[in-house]
Amino acid sequence: MRVCFQLQVKPERIAEYRERHAAVWPEMLHALAETGWHNYSLFLRPDGLLIGYFETLSLEQAQAGMAATEVNARWQAEMSEFFGDLEGRAPDEGFLVLDEIFHLEDQLAAVPGGPHTAEDPAGEQETP
Repeated sequence: MRVCFQLQVKPERIAEYRERHAAVWPEMLHALAETGWHNYSLFLRPDGLLIGYFETLSLEQAQAGMAATEVNARWQAEMSEFFGDLEGRAPDEGFLVLDEIFHLEDQLAAVPGGPHTAEDPAGEQETP
């Protein structure tokens, strides 16, 4: 499952938010990996729009796994002050999940003749 989400960093906190994510606590990094947050990235626009992306077997299980860790409670408490509009929720529970409407590999797999590769964009094969 691919998950993309959105949050809004307060404009006056953007520089510090960037600094905090340049050196995330090692125990937090390990907890994320161990609870199913794979290929996790954050993208930040200059106005504070934050887009996150990760892959997991289950969003609910990944969130529950992190909720059960002590390090996540500390991290979320510190990070919550950076965001607006969380309505009392922690950032990892208050984000807006975006609907995936296109995925290249899924559509390529459905194309007759199978997926094409960058090395062979036309899907042509040499005959022996």
